[in-house]
Amino acid sequence: MENVLYSVNGPVVTVRGTRDFSMLEMVYIGEKRLTGEVISMDDERTTIQVYENTTSLSPGEPVYPTGAPVSATLGPGLLQNIFDGIGRPLRAIAERSGAFIAAGVSVPSLDETKKWPVKITVKPGDTLSPGSVFATTRETALIEHRSMVPPHLSGEVISVRPDGDYTITEPLVTLRDAAGKEHPLTLMQHWPIRDPRPVRSRLPISMPLLTGQRIVDTMFPIAKGGTAAIPGGFGTGKTMTQHQLAKWCDADIIVYIGCGERGNEMTQVLEEFGELIDPKSGQPLTARTVLIANTSNMPVAAREASIYTGITIAEYYRDMGYHVAIMADSTSRWAEALREISGRLEEMPAEEGFPAYLPSRISQFYERAGYMQTLCGEYGSVSIIGAVSPQGADFSEPVTQNTKRFVRCFWALDKSLAYARHYPAINWNSSYSEYVEELENWYKNNVGRKFLQYRQEISTILAEESRLMDIVKLIGEDVLPDDQKLTMEMARVVRIGFLQQNAFHADDTYVPLDKQLKMMRCILHLYHKAAALVQMGVPLSAISATGLSDKLIKMKYDIPNSRPELFDQYYQDIDDALAGISS
Repeated sequence: MENVLYSVNGPVVTVRGTRDFSMLEMVYIGEKRLTGEVISMDDERTTIQVYENTTSLSPGEPVYPTGAPVSATLGPGLLQNIFDGIGRPLRAIAERSGAFIAAGVSVPSLDETKKWPVKITVKPGDTLSPGSVFATTRETALIEHRSMVPPHLSGEVISVRPDGDYTITEPLVTLRDAAGKEHPLTLMQHWPIRDPRPVRSRLPISMPLLTGQRIVDTMFPIAKGGTAAIPGGFGTGKTMTQHQLAKWCDADIIVYIGCGERGNEMTQVLEEFGELIDPKSGQPLTARTVLIANTSNMPVAAREASIYTGITIAEYYRDMGYHVAIMADSTSRWAEALREISGRLEEMPAEEGFPAYLPSRISQFYERAGYMQTLCGEYGSVSIIGAVSPQGADFSEPVTQNTKRFVRCFWALDKSLAYARHYPAINWNSSYSEYVEELENWYKNNVGRKFLQYRQEISTILAEESRLMDIVKLIGEDVLPDDQKLTMEMARVVRIGFLQQNAFHADDTYVPLDKQLKMMRCILHLYHKAAALVQMGVPLSAISATGLSDKLIKMKYDIPNSRPELFDQYYQDIDDALAGISS
């Protein structure tokens, strides 16, 4: 029986009287062959979500099965490229259809005509297992692309081609499996976006993902292979925080997913990343970046798929042995896409209209993060940092609450901090990280044995300030004793001089961990010395008159990252100034 459309309901269409499809199969709909995916089936009808605009569709148009799931095309050419939610290259589409994506436009995900300089790393007679590297090519100045045997395939190499320039579709190695069947291997492979790529083992968290942002690295660290959420209301800086993390974190590769965000924000990302220079190599930052752009005016079903497209690309590079960081902005827009499609399917809504399976979908996404030993024995990681956009900055709404269940790092953005121009606007009282204990040995061995001790003391000062502020709001600060006033003053130094960071200052936009350690030590040095004087009866006003607090607030600017030895003079200045008071 011919497969034809029966009904069209926005991005959801149905086909009646057919059993030619399978669950999660990719299909082509209508004369324009729009891309879709089977999402439910029964004896009477098949339901398909369409990843393109369905305005032109009408009942009676044909539907073509493909026999394969929705898959990402993986190979050299992913980096420095921009894709839509289902992996189509936007630059190539723009050349063909202009500023807007034409219905049914079909463009290969990767350039099939470009030749890559390939070095074959195997020889006839070699036995290859899943994930074994059989060829390498220089994808960008920063990244060597390692072409791997697809998962679930192994065998003996029976022929290889010489080193040279090849396209992604040309066979390079021929593999004979245990059944005697021959398989040609190319630079390109496909993988279903909803299936996690297999690994040899999941490893314990052991090292942080360094970002150069003090409130992140020191107070609320995220590990390589970890998960973090950045919730915040409109204007609190979610996107800008993710931009800063993408620029400076020490991941090898960045996958930035613009999921349902405004087009001008994605334009800003493209312009900024094109101009930025990677600090470690001096090469453009785009040389290690993949961008998935699915703006708010693009089809809602493709927004739902964009998350999976991005994580599949990240897992592919992880399998090569790279550390990958995913910036998903924003998972709330992704959840809204789930809600809209669920409503079209007439499913029973749960809290605030979201589908009952929202928690499981969120967990499926975040659980694909991790620090892994790959099939070929390499070590790689995928770290996920997802922005959440709760309406009215209400952190009790379903997406934020369910995200908290599945992430171990929570950077809560505060509207009052953002409006006071305190960036990053991460609230130190509402945020947390569960990775601190697991990273303890790394900090001790690579930064300093007292790093976590200083962090705890800084946290205690901030917590004490929060408690004292409740008293100050009732009766004023003047009635506090000097020791509590000192705590309030030192908390101000911590907030402005340490937690607040200037993204536009050359030495403050990125701060190495050794400088962060010395900054904490300097602040605590003043605090302990001043506390001892207050205990001896020296008035706090005399300590404040030295101007040491303001001097420490400015040290982040006054001490270059390359001159940590200058901190020694600060310790001496503190000792000299306070010695003059006590005498």
